[in-house]
Amino acid sequence: LKNILSEMGMPTSFSPSADFSAITGKKELFISDVIHQAYVKVDEKGTEAAGATGVVIKVTGVFTKKKIFKADHPFIFIIQEKNTGNILFVGKIFKPA
Repeated sequence: LKNILSEMGMPTSFSPSADFSAITGKKELFISDVIHQAYVKVDEKGTEAAGATGVVIKVTGVFTKKKIFKADHPFIFIIQEKNTGNILFVGKIFKPA
């Protein structure tokens, strides 16, 4: 979707010169990609549909040491909102690749 959104008038969003500081408080962020996936199933029982969109954000000007996360065994994870501590999502990985 990156090319389509750029052509629709938001090319600066995908550039390191983007300014999202009004949203995030940080100027060093820009969108590196936007991914959309859709699922549609139609059978005798009816129709099932779902969609998801993801935005990949990168940081400019800050070089940090890479952190390696090795998922070589089953585990549970939680995605938590940083300021409130609210749990947004809980998941379990049964068979990591």
